[in-house]
Amino acid sequence: MSEKRVCLAYSGGLHRRYVGQSEDFEAVEKKALALGAERMVIENLQQEFVDEFIFRAIQCHRMVALLSCGNRLLARQVRFELAWKACDPSLSIIAPWREPKFFNRFQGRKDLLDFAKEHNIPVSSTPKAPWSMDGILERIEQAPPKELWKRTVDPLDAPDKPTNFSISFEKGIPVKVEVDGETITGSLAIFKKLNDIGRDNGLKSRGCYDTPGLTIARLAHINLEGLVLDSKVRTLRDRYVTTEWSQCLYNGMYFSPEREFLENSIIFSQKNVNGTVHMMAYKGNAYVLGRFSETSNLYSETEASMDSLEGFSPEATSGFLTIQAIRLEKYGAAKIKEGEPLVGKHLVGKQ
Repeated sequence: MSEKRVCLAYSGGLHRRYVGQSEDFEAVEKKALALGAERMVIENLQQEFVDEFIFRAIQCHRMVALLSCGNRLLARQVRFELAWKACDPSLSIIAPWREPKFFNRFQGRKDLLDFAKEHNIPVSSTPKAPWSMDGILERIEQAPPKELWKRTVDPLDAPDKPTNFSISFEKGIPVKVEVDGETITGSLAIFKKLNDIGRDNGLKSRGCYDTPGLTIARLAHINLEGLVLDSKVRTLRDRYVTTEWSQCLYNGMYFSPEREFLENSIIFSQKNVNGTVHMMAYKGNAYVLGRFSETSNLYSETEASMDSLEGFSPEATSGFLTIQAIRLEKYGAAKIKEGEPLVGKHLVGKQ
């Protein structure tokens, strides 16, 4: 009988880590081997993270905290087990945090810090700053300290000069960024560049998440869709698909048939989302300056003008308004008959 082995999902520190972290991986491996590991496997999944999660979130307008997106790739807690049961049902999962001898011994960060100190295990957290990179755990009414942010500067410390740039999309996916005479292509390079632009200008997402790149790309995508995406398709996508797709990620159901179904709907909705958005980042905010698309047939400058009636006749609205008003007229008449007019009694019947 072969000796059983355990594969440990190891962050290298006291807390979990995320895709794209800037860490000394040689030091992490050295620590793992010193603690008794036979060997360590480190995979760079940044490309997969951007292509399969971040850009898909942009396509469906969802501001999923990168914590939630990254959890699909990293798989942790409940999501860990759901993901691996789908990928390889033969695997057994060991979850120390559900074992009494473990959670009774380590009831909080202080216990973990004390254990690390006792066994000379170096960790980045300290009793003074025990939080992880995603924010302070308690007292949510208080603003986090400046040193908490790892990828962005405080807006008050951002440059006084704005940064102008443009993002080009194909089928709802960012394919090019142009800034300061430089052209960036490739999904990972684009996302990192947007992170750089947003970081320097103090741009963040909601909560205590350093996600400037996603925040910028999402804003650009929303504005481009307003130019090229059919309003009914957009409404159906936002009402049903976006929320359900996000829940699949958040609840650890990425490897599920419903996620595949929803994702196909997202991809279909994006086939004509092509164009370029001109933007400016300045002191904690991103602004859309302009947008254009060569594939859009939903917007016409002539038809939108107040100086031309081309393509539209005011007479066409009469029948529409008559039909729309039928039920409202009957409702208003019934309320008057009941002595409960929709406007003040003193106004009813006055000429």
